[in-house]
Amino acid sequence: MNFLPFVFTNPLVLAGLIALPAIWWLLRMTPPRPVTEAFPPLRILASVIRREETPSKSPWWLTLLRMLMAAALIVALADPVVNPRANSLSSDGPLALVIDNGWATAGDWTRRVETAEALVSDAEEARDVPVSIVFTAEREQNAVPGTAAEARTRLAAARPQPLPVDRIRALDALSTALAGTRLGTLAFLTDGLAENDARVTSAIVALQPANTRIISGDTGSLVALTKADNDADGMRITATRLPSSEPRSVAISALDARGRAIANGTIDFAAGAATGSGVLAAPFELRNDFARITLAEPENAGGVLLLDDGFRRRRVALLSGEARDQSQPLLSPLYYINRALQPYADLIQPSESDLSVAVPELLAQKPSMLIMADIGRLPDETTGAVLQWLRNGGTLVRFAGPRLAAAPAGDPLVPVTLRQGERALGGALSWSQPQPLADYPAGSPFVGLRRPDAVTVNRQVLAEPTADLASRTWASLADGTPLVTTRSEGAGRIVLFHVSAEATWSNLPISGDFVEMLRRVVQLSRSGGVGEAGGGKPQALPPYRLLNAEGVLVSETGRARPLELAGTAVPSADYDHPPGLYGSEEGFVAVNLLPRETALAPIDLSGLSVPHAAERLIGAESWSLKPALLTLAMLLLLVDTLIVLFMGGALSRLRGRRAATALALVGLTALVALPPRAAKASDVKPGDEQLLQVLDKTHLAYVVTGEAEVDRLSERGLFGLTEFLTYRTTLEPGAPVGLDIAKDELSVYSMIYWPISATAPMPSPQAISRIDAYMRAGGTVLFDTRDQFSTLGGEQSTSPNGERLQAILAGLDIPPLEPVPADNVLTKSFYLLSNFPGRYTGSPLWIEAQPRSDGEETGRPARSGDGVTPIMITGNDLAGAWAIDDSGRPLLPTVPPDEMQREYAYRAGVNIMMYMLTGNYKADQVHIPALLERLGQ
Repeated sequence: MNFLPFVFTNPLVLAGLIALPAIWWLLRMTPPRPVTEAFPPLRILASVIRREETPSKSPWWLTLLRMLMAAALIVALADPVVNPRANSLSSDGPLALVIDNGWATAGDWTRRVETAEALVSDAEEARDVPVSIVFTAEREQNAVPGTAAEARTRLAAARPQPLPVDRIRALDALSTALAGTRLGTLAFLTDGLAENDARVTSAIVALQPANTRIISGDTGSLVALTKADNDADGMRITATRLPSSEPRSVAISALDARGRAIANGTIDFAAGAATGSGVLAAPFELRNDFARITLAEPENAGGVLLLDDGFRRRRVALLSGEARDQSQPLLSPLYYINRALQPYADLIQPSESDLSVAVPELLAQKPSMLIMADIGRLPDETTGAVLQWLRNGGTLVRFAGPRLAAAPAGDPLVPVTLRQGERALGGALSWSQPQPLADYPAGSPFVGLRRPDAVTVNRQVLAEPTADLASRTWASLADGTPLVTTRSEGAGRIVLFHVSAEATWSNLPISGDFVEMLRRVVQLSRSGGVGEAGGGKPQALPPYRLLNAEGVLVSETGRARPLELAGTAVPSADYDHPPGLYGSEEGFVAVNLLPRETALAPIDLSGLSVPHAAERLIGAESWSLKPALLTLAMLLLLVDTLIVLFMGGALSRLRGRRAATALALVGLTALVALPPRAAKASDVKPGDEQLLQVLDKTHLAYVVTGEAEVDRLSERGLFGLTEFLTYRTTLEPGAPVGLDIAKDELSVYSMIYWPISATAPMPSPQAISRIDAYMRAGGTVLFDTRDQFSTLGGEQSTSPNGERLQAILAGLDIPPLEPVPADNVLTKSFYLLSNFPGRYTGSPLWIEAQPRSDGEETGRPARSGDGVTPIMITGNDLAGAWAIDDSGRPLLPTVPPDEMQREYAYRAGVNIMMYMLTGNYKADQVHIPALLERLGQ
């Protein structure tokens, strides 16, 4: 029964509204009000005998109040739902679900799955209609129709992917699987972004569904970062959104390699614009520390822009063999180089023309690249300095000219052996013609550039033919003679352009290709970056860190394939190369989600000629009025009761205060009917209520990471340890407490359990500073990486959680650490233990190293110490072993499955708590006899 915008789940209950007239008639009658008579009894009896009692009528407003209460109750039982989900599933054929699970769906993925599950339930109720599901961002598609149970299993296993969608591929798989089968309903759960809309429309029409449902979420707030340009005035960031008539500003942050924000800015979108930009203003050196750019609150991979060494702005030193001619700047050897590199690098030039002074001056400023235009031979005292700079990773780029052509052979700063003199092409006395450029060879950084047809070379310096000349050539002329050659020198590189830097030998410097060639050479001047493989072959870079759909860098690489890097061309993200970092810790290449010139546009299926309807995801608008109506009925019943008591004389003893009583009744009714007033900051100080609740007894505390599953396991784990402590010891702790370390008071807790998660938000420096102060004041933090690896062992590999722990510890004043020694009080504080297992047993428990006193006996069963360790570190997932449900059953199995391991994990927790509460008192002499007896000594 559907009355827009309502639908009643139980419409037959509305038939009760017919009884409202009878209810009106009954409610108008009310017993007479008792009459108060004075003694004597005979007068009362006489009055009773003579008086004929007749019922009186209730006031009209009281009757109306009761009618409203009855109507609210009847309508509530009918369960009205506002803006209900339409159910137009066709039973003529299978249900086909086409679900976008690309990067834009990460923010509303839960609602997307709930909507798909509701459609599957509809199919199950409609005589078990088969269900076919395809996900548009998956590498492999399985569109064969199956049962509703199989569909739910696939939905539960599906996850959003950090990739653009490929709807054509998914629809083709659907068409193949349903060949010869009439399609009943096609439900397209779209992310709202355009992607081959015309072809998608044609593919849907070709399927000929009985009805089509286009279901979309709210993409109005979607913003994606597309490119970063390291300009002279700052890092310019470009972003895109769906066009909107409203202007908008979004906050962005630049993070370093350790995830710390080192610069902030905003991106501004004009009204109606799909793209916007902003500048992260920072010094040149600080900008080179940027590792990634993120939105203030990224919900998906589109809100993160990864940076590699290619985004860093280089410092390039320019050196010329001749003085500048200010009257003829176009003839200057550095004029075109300066114009080509100025947008991409910070250019520096010497203040002296003397090369013996100019070269050390330039090298002292630590440039990434040194460009020498038409310099024959450097002075001997500077050649050694340049060679050392090259071996440390510098890049030297040289341009030919008359001076280099006349220089003697044996120059160590040229990549190949040169013939003395120059080669002239064309002219009256030459049989040859000016030569164009040939195609760039494989392995050259210029691969991917279009061969410039209009560029010709009139003069060049020639290289002596050698066996390795071809492998050292990055560009050559049509006749095969080299134009650009290179050679490695230690960690650096020497590059030689065999033509001059101005337009007398070639028109290359005045072409646009000259700018791109120089820019690519500059990008190769990376310190510790990724170079090309030897032999001219493209280098295969393995996946190092990949972005997940939520925009978090993770170490799980899945089925990502190595990146074939040829030159400086970096492919866009696809199924084989998801967005992330490819290479290793020493050097990597960033693959970002979207191409640099991407502009988001809304999906356009206006050409869809089959019957279709547009809907929203579940949870966007639908909601039930039943709770509100039941609450209203209860409030009206309470008001009616108070009014009847007042009118019936039940409050007659307060006859002298009737006005005050009425006022009190009105105030009581208002307090019941109105929602409670929210507490103001001036009434209760922040944290006072929680602080008072935990001061009554000891409470175990844990750090709230922001990840629901991690926090749930921490809470259940400390609850399990609390139950064990209550059962086995005289300590009866209260309920575990979750702490926001940035706001909550920490000093009232003897120990704080901190589960480390690499995907959780990095704590702010202020929060870490509060933890440091807590540890200095005598508190202890138990860090648990939950990965079974020792984060301090040195030889074992470090997990992502271990790396996050190292990032957190970098901001703390940490004492020297050691695994718990056999004679430490922790092993004897309550139980006798030799190790401290959790769900795993592979990691030791690290504590503050306590040096043995010179006068201390070596045979003592418990070593003395100055105090309780402020830090403990383990990877054994203690909370995972302690975690139980409400019935006391363990939530997670131990690895390997062993209930005795869980028992020892509980005992380890008891020892830790006893150690926290009592310190190292068992190291005192008075306890030694008891300890020796327990140890069997």
